[in-house]
Amino acid sequence: MCLQRWGFCNIAVLGSEHGKQAWKSYFLRRSHLELKMTKGRSGGDYTCKSLRGHTGRVVGCVYLSGNSPQLPDFWSSTPTVCSSSSDGTVRAWDVQQGVQLWCSPVQSPLTGMVADGGHGGVITSDSTGLLKAWDGQSGQEMSFYSSASPQCTLLPYSMEGSSFLSVGTSQGSVHTLTSPSLSKLSTLVVCDTFKVNLLLASPDKKWILAGTTENMDMSPKVLSIQSVTCPSEEEDPLCQCLPVSGCSAAAFLPSQPARLATVHCKDNSHSNTHHNKVLSVFDVIIKKTRFKTEIQVEQVEKFELVFEGWTSDILLEGKGSSTLVVAAHRELKVYTVKGELICSFKDHTEPICSICVDSFRVVTASRDLSLRVLTWKTDRDKGLTLESRYHLLGGSHSMSRGFSYVVCDYSTIVASVEAVDGKDVLKAYSFNS
Repeated sequence: MCLQRWGFCNIAVLGSEHGKQAWKSYFLRRSHLELKMTKGRSGGDYTCKSLRGHTGRVVGCVYLSGNSPQLPDFWSSTPTVCSSSSDGTVRAWDVQQGVQLWCSPVQSPLTGMVADGGHGGVITSDSTGLLKAWDGQSGQEMSFYSSASPQCTLLPYSMEGSSFLSVGTSQGSVHTLTSPSLSKLSTLVVCDTFKVNLLLASPDKKWILAGTTENMDMSPKVLSIQSVTCPSEEEDPLCQCLPVSGCSAAAFLPSQPARLATVHCKDNSHSNTHHNKVLSVFDVIIKKTRFKTEIQVEQVEKFELVFEGWTSDILLEGKGSSTLVVAAHRELKVYTVKGELICSFKDHTEPICSICVDSFRVVTASRDLSLRVLTWKTDRDKGLTLESRYHLLGGSHSMSRGFSYVVCDYSTIVASVEAVDGKDVLKAYSFNS
């Protein structure tokens, strides 16, 4: 019954010691939890905690330890998140209890943060370009590195048992460091004089997409992770431009080794009107000959996107091997990689500013101070589709300007609310199992 409903294969963990009783308990608890996550009724299905303490804008929020249905006792785990703020502090929180676990010393205003999954900590960037690695358990500073860039885009990833951090800078270069020691391995110029604010790693951990959304004439570049983490003095890093320009969003499809979707300008058109955006899908592969090795980018699909009230702020996420979720202005649309529109939604009255996509649901955060929860469903005739379920509200409009960011694990949702007085608050929603 578990395998039919969820299609996962963690049999060794669940079946080794407790046999049928473990499977029955897992099935009943997960079914019960997913029913509550589908209904979303206040007062019984979930609890909401306000995480207060920051005296500035929240600029990042990540899970230190999240909940996963792959864990045999997921109902007993305690998710924790870290938040960073322009007030110069990093804070860790118990999501279910709504209490602060630790707070870092005050420093320069922070501008970003990512989780260092390999070591259970976080890495932050501040307004002076200083990067710091923090221990997730104690909140102690572990290492630092100066990028000399007031705006940094951070990309953590692991390869062959080692952890790395690539850093996109305001000067258009990508620095690659070890993690969590933050020792520099290489520097590569990607888009001279324009900041690198598009930085993604492929699921097979062979490629990095690096580019800028600030110049409509520039093309993103695909870099070899091997080249930037183990640079050679004799050979230039492997690098290849995508055959598109004016890229505004990109995402790798998580169940494919290196299939990349990009939203970009239509050929010879660099305006931001609603009818000239195109979504292209590429496969990234390596081609080796007797004398050289090069990256090949092969276009798989290409189709036009049409949204009402078009905005340059486009959000793009991939699901599985063939599904794309796109948000622009107040609309959310789901496509196949072939360009077939599966479904579309207009659940918000203000622009969508953040989305979170996983195997069970999609959560959209909006400036209208609401989160919308939508759940995946496999239809016998239509295949995979998305159903809009319910709103989670963020508080009072007199006190808040709207949600600014959302993150999720399997059973919790955490979102930052931009406060009128400048002291942002995190809202933590925990579903009861």
